[in-house]
Amino acid sequence: MPEAPPTRVDEAFARELDAADVLAPFREEFAIPTLGAPHPCVYLTGNSLGAMPRRVPELLLQETQDWARLGVEGHIDGRDPWLTYHEQFRGALGRLVGAMEHEVVAMNSLTVNLHLLMVSFYRPTRERFKIVIEDSAFPSDSYAVGSQAAFHAPARGFDPSKAIIRLKPRAGEETLRTGDIIAAIEREGPSIALVMLGAVNYLTGQWFDMPAITAAGQKAGAVVGWDLAHAAGNVPMRLHDWNADFAAWCSYKYLNGGPGAIAGAFVHERHTRGTGILPMPQFAGWWGNDVSTRFKMGPDFSPVASADRWALSNPPILSLTPLKASFDLFDRAGLDRLRTKSLSLTGYMESLIRERCHGRVTALTPADPVQRGCQLSLVVPGSARAMQRALLDRGVVCDLREPNIVRAAPVPLYNSFHDVWRFVDILSTLTRS
Repeated sequence: MPEAPPTRVDEAFARELDAADVLAPFREEFAIPTLGAPHPCVYLTGNSLGAMPRRVPELLLQETQDWARLGVEGHIDGRDPWLTYHEQFRGALGRLVGAMEHEVVAMNSLTVNLHLLMVSFYRPTRERFKIVIEDSAFPSDSYAVGSQAAFHAPARGFDPSKAIIRLKPRAGEETLRTGDIIAAIEREGPSIALVMLGAVNYLTGQWFDMPAITAAGQKAGAVVGWDLAHAAGNVPMRLHDWNADFAAWCSYKYLNGGPGAIAGAFVHERHTRGTGILPMPQFAGWWGNDVSTRFKMGPDFSPVASADRWALSNPPILSLTPLKASFDLFDRAGLDRLRTKSLSLTGYMESLIRERCHGRVTALTPADPVQRGCQLSLVVPGSARAMQRALLDRGVVCDLREPNIVRAAPVPLYNSFHDVWRFVDILSTLTRS
């Protein structure tokens, strides 16, 4: 795929890039929203809700037909039996986050999974009770860690108001430096129980140095977990090799699982099969019990030696089904090829904005491609809400963060170089007025 030189800002060059893109045919595998217009819009919000794979209605119809035809017997006799339905996702989930199959599980929703994992991995004491997050963490993460600290504080005898360490950029900067993160961990080390950052920050689009931060947190004696909401399906990861303790993610963004889709979780195998935190406290449920004894219906919990031990309830089949279509596309496209296109597509957007907006639009997201995925967080003149509405009126879907940030995510599975060109062409016109 040819690189996009900064001087080529013409529409014809975008067409040339698309013609050379080996992943371009995957766009036809998705229903790109039209917003009621005759043609697809420029959909740049895969960081909020991914586009629907076209096979989803067909796959859902199969499950609803089996439900109507077989009732409860669909668990055994369905075309894709529900009893073992969840097992088919292990391989794809492992490939997406760089994990062994027994280290991952599809279950619940993101914040539920974070809470369930913190029951096991946030084990504060009077001396070691602090949790490290980024200051611009997604609000739900702030709520989750704050409520965990407040829950444990009375019994452990620490002040919950001092439990959360919020990492802030240097004055005049928008993103965190890896060295500053590690220095803060080293400085506060004896008091830190948990380091839990968003791997890709939702606001700035910064992809943190996950292996370096994981190593620093564990060297300080802390557990290290990751919120992968904006990382899963966006950036390549090797959670097992990086030795992360745990992680959780949602599936409705880059994983195209649909609104409110089932989430996922990772737990390193050393905690279920090796030398990790043992014995491990956890909230228990039927589906986390060892499959060999699950249907003996006894009162005693015997956790399965995998990430499945945190899966409280049997999987929701209709929520899992869309991921069959999406994960098939990820496997066919290949994560390496998707990352290559992501770098090119996002770099092209950045280059066009620089050449055509002449400083009227700037990016919070790091310029270094190693520190970002496919999202650019753009500071626009005036109100982000007004800009988002103006873009929407012209057939471009982005999202916003008050007061002046528009987030645009050119997703390599279904966005084109021409999508990027159209977006920047409209953006440059709007910022001149």
